[in-house]
This record gives sequence, structure tokens and C-alpha cells, in this order.
Amino acid sequence: MRRSPLSVRCRPLLLLMFLAGPCWADPCEQLAKPSVRVKLLDEPVSVDSQYGFKTLTIMGGKITRPGNTVLGLTRGTAIVKFETHFTTIVERSGQWECTSPQLTMSYGFSPMNVHVAREFTEGSCAYKEIYQHELRHVKTYQTHLAGIEKDLTDTLNARFATGGPWRGPVGQSRARIQQELTERWVPFIKREMNRVDAAQALVDSPEEYARVANSCNGDIRKLIR
Repeated sequence: MRRSPLSVRCRPLLLLMFLAGPCWADPCEQLAKPSVRVKLLDEPVSVDSQYGFKTLTIMGGKITRPGNTVLGLTRGTAIVKFETHFTTIVERSGQWECTSPQLTMSYGFSPMNVHVAREFTEGSCAYKEIYQHELRHVKTYQTHLAGIEKDLTDTLNARFATGGPWRGPVGQSRARIQQELTERWVPFIKREMNRVDAAQALVDSPEEYARVANSCNGDIRKLIR
């Protein structure tokens, strides 16, 4: 019997449907998309009066204006931490892999210490003036950290949350990401955090220093003389 032309035309269509089926799906599509989460560390502020103003002046080092005596000092250490979670699929040949990094970056100044010179008794007018001045420094730190959060989030998302898994030779993706975080991104974020130094210098203006030194009926100036 002569074959119908219709049955001949159907064969290529059925073949294409088979090739496009689940057997040819990309296994990497099973992975969740890479993601970045940024967390601002909420660190308590400690206060102490164990150092005298001469020691605080030395501790102030380069940030102290020439000729000034440091009556109080606020110091914070820039901390950047990455927590990483990787989900990886190795393709059938065992030579290539796809990896979805899930990153959480935490940053802040820790510890945050406020020092008031021990020559000033807690509860005194002088202590209160110096302490309130140092709280302005604390607020400056906090404002700066909050102000750079969006830019840090956008920058890290642009680099790591690419919308698809990372692909490369087996065993290399995780090491490559960890190395990049350590060598590139931790130093970068710390530099952005330490840009607060310019704002901190504005708090210690000559006018503010003179105001504090002359407060409390001149008790502070008399003592440091």
C-alpha cells in the first residue's frame, strides 16, 4: 500500500519534540539563584574611664589636632565577615560543575569603645560634657554605616547575584569565590567603612574643642592645665 504523505511529514515533528524533552534539561536550572544578604552589626557600646587624658592623647595619635589634649576618645574596629553556603551540581563527565553561592555579609565597628579621661568623675558636669561629645562620634559611626548599606548591597549583588549559577571546572568555584571575598571584597568594604574619618574630624572642630574645654565654669580647662 502506498504511504500517505501526511505520515512522512509528521516524523520530523515527533523527533523535535523528543529532543526538547526533559532528558535534555540543564540540571543547573535546579539550583536556586545566587543571592547576597547584607547585615549591619548591632554592637553594644562600652564605656570606661581607665585611662587618664595624657594616655588618651597618645592613643588618639594621628587623629588628634596638634596642641589638643584628648579628654575623651571613641574607637571602633572595622569588622567584615562573610558567611557562605554553596549548592553544587557536577555534570555527568565529572569535569564541570555549577554552583549557586548564597552569601551573607556582616559589617560594623566592633568593639565600639567610649573612653572618658579618669580625671573626670562620673556624674560630674565635666564628665557629662565629654561623654555627650563622644556620643556624637558614636552617632557619626552609626550614620555612616547605615548610609553605605544600600551601595554595598547593590555592589555585591551586581557581582555575585548574577541570576544564574556559576560554572567552571570541578572543585574550583568555591575556592575562587572564597579567595575573591578575602582578597578583594573584605578590603574594599573596610575602605568604605573607614571613610567615616572625614566626618569624625568635623565633630572635633576647633570650635567644639573650645566649647567643651571652657564648659562647666572652666573646670575642665583648669584641670588639664
